[in-house]
Amino acid sequence: MSSLADLRRDYRAAFLRYLPRRAEAPLRAGYEIGRAAVVDGLSILDLAQVHHEVLLEVITTVRRDELGDVAAAASEFFVEVLATYEMAQRSLPPRR
Repeated sequence: MSSLADLRRDYRAAFLRYLPRRAEAPLRAGYEIGRAAVVDGLSILDLAQVHHEVLLEVITTVRRDELGDVAAAASEFFVEVLATYEMAQRSLPPRR
C-alpha cells in the first residue's frame, strides 16, 4: 500500500468482508492493513479518516435495526487495524 487511495480500497474491501460474519480472515487483513500503513509512513489520522469514510458509506446502506451491529463490527475492525500503532508506541521509551 503506498497511498491513501490504496488504503481506502484495501480498507473498504476487508471491512466489507468482515461485516457479514466477523470472521478471522478479514480481521487479520485489517491487522495487515495497519501494519502496511505503519511501514508506508501513513499516519494514525489517515487511518481514522479512511475508517470514518468507509463507515459512513456502509451505514447509509443498512437498515436502522442493523446500525448497532455495524457500529460494533466497525469498532472491532478499527481496533485491529490500529494494533500495530499501539505496539509501536509501547516499544518507545517513556517520555519524561
